[in-house]
This record gives sequence, C-alpha cells and structure tokens, in this order.
Amino acid sequence: MWETSGQWGQLLTWWLLAVALGLDAFSLCVGIGLAGIRLRQVMRVSGTIGAFHVMMPLIGVALGQVLVPFVGSLATLLGGLLLSFLGLHMLWHASRGHAQPTGVYLSGTGLLLFALTVSLDALSVGFSLGLLAGSAALAVALFGLMGFLMAGFGLLVGRRVGRWLGEYSEAFGGLILVAFGFKLIVGG
Repeated sequence: MWETSGQWGQLLTWWLLAVALGLDAFSLCVGIGLAGIRLRQVMRVSGTIGAFHVMMPLIGVALGQVLVPFVGSLATLLGGLLLSFLGLHMLWHASRGHAQPTGVYLSGTGLLLFALTVSLDALSVGFSLGLLAGSAALAVALFGLMGFLMAGFGLLVGRRVGRWLGEYSEAFGGLILVAFGFKLIVGG
C-alpha cells in the first residue's frame, strides 16, 4: 500500500498534524481533568472530541475542494495562514498561562460546545487537506483517533498531574501547526 517514499512522507505529515491537533485537545483536557472527572465522563468527552476531530476536517475538506477551482494557489496560502494563525494563537495562549480548568459543563450542549471549540482548528486543517493530494479519509481517521486518545489521556493526566503540563503541550502543538502552516505558505 505505501510503496513510495512520498506516500510515507504524506502519512508522516498527516500523523504529525494529528498529533498537533491532539495536543490541543490534550492540553485543554488536562485543564478539565484537573477539576476532577469520572472515568465514564472521560470516555464520553474523549469520544465526542474524537468524533468532532473527524467531522470538522471533513467539512473543511469539502469546502477546500469547492473553493480550489476558484481560488487555486491562493487557497493553499490561506490554508497555510490559517494553520500558522492557529498555531500562533496556541503559543500565545500557552504563554499567557491559560491552561486552567475551564469549568465547562460536560454533558449535553456544554459537551458539544466544548468538543466544537476543541475541534475548530481541525476545520482549517481539513480545508488544507482538501488542497493536498492523497486520502483525506485516512487523514481524518488519524485525526479522530488521535483526538480521542489524546483527549482521554489529557483528562486522565489532569486528574493526577499539576497545571504546568497543559501549557507545555499546547505550546508544542502550536509549534507544529506553525511549522506546517509555514510549509504551505512557502512551498505547498
């Protein structure tokens, strides 16, 4: 299946993007976990975030494919700018020390809004995926899996570890997004 180095490079790129998106979910979930959360809630929250990490990029892919014929290389530039902006926002957020418990009500509408907020960056990543060659289905499956795993892990870590970890993971995720955004801006 993965016969060429280009395909392996594409898989590595998608995996790194999945990690970057997952680190954002991880950092926010560490804060939620610090406030205390039951194991049943961990599964519900991480499952919802994983589902949103699949749905949002698919929406972005659809928008990216619709817009490509009209805006061409400008769309790649916009995708790169969006990724860079989100990464810089994550870095700014981490530097300001905002990785604290959010007090989000984690059921019903509160859970859906939290998952939507955590997954908004996946929308712009999906937009960028619509501009790149390859299997978007594999990419969004990786995003969903990594979002689920890292959100759950963040919630569990948050139950046990101090607040400092969330800031560092969010900053690392921001650096990865900025790097991929820069790659799109300078050379697609």
